Amino acid sequence: MNISSPVISVNDLAKMIDHSLLHPTMTDAQVRAGLEISRRCGVATACVKPYSVPESAAFLASSGVGVCAVAGFPHGNSHVQLKIAESIRAIEEGATEIDVVVNIAKVLGGDWSYVSNELRLVNQACVSRGVILKVIFENDYLQESHIIRLCELVTEHGIAFAKTSSGYGFVKQGSGDYNYKGATEAHLRLMRKHCGPAVQIKAAGGVRTLDDLLRVRALGVTRIGATATEAILAEAIRRGLPGPIPAGLQTTSSTGSKLADGY
Repeated sequence: MNISSPVISVNDLAKMIDHSLLHPTMTDAQVRAGLEISRRCGVATACVKPYSVPESAAFLASSGVGVCAVAGFPHGNSHVQLKIAESIRAIEEGATEIDVVVNIAKVLGGDWSYVSNELRLVNQACVSRGVILKVIFENDYLQESHIIRLCELVTEHGIAFAKTSSGYGFVKQGSGDYNYKGATEAHLRLMRKHCGPAVQIKAAGGVRTLDDLLRVRALGVTRIGATATEAILAEAIRRGLPGPIPAGLQTTSSTGSKLADGY
């Protein structure tokens, strides 16, 4: 892969990133630090838990970085009307994007009428308020047939994004430990194949390096969820990817070259 291609700038990569601030143990101070990273790196959004939306929207105002709120997170088991209410409240408090977890049990049980209606109603609530929706499939729990049908429904309802994972879809392994794979190449190829051309793909889980980001980008991914945002973009600058570079990552050396602050 030719990462020095002028088609891909550091800023292009930054605008593929939803900087994830979703870990259940994150304190308010840690969220604020993450918001500062989001603003400094010029990412697409900071992806936050619902209660963090007001503070996030105020902190990121006029920065060009959006606020992505989650709904029905992380397991998708809320009533449809609660997912709608959660989405609407987040939008009213400043969210510009919503990531909702599909009802995984309904998917696994084959209740496609329920799933379709849920996706239609949540998307309608978002789009009517000028906000885009991303649907989290949680692929680690699903078979290929489930993923394909979800791709078809996302396409049918004109939903903006299909997303691989929440980052918290832990599956019991043979050892008894719990782990997850997140965004695999096989699933990304499957989703890109079966989603309509207007549907974008978000990869979440396991995209931790610049090479990971470039790899999934080549598979048709246009957005990722990541916590290693600074490291990814610093590596892009170090390897000489062209500008523009987000303003918060720029310093000018004596020779005029662009360097990443703090690296």
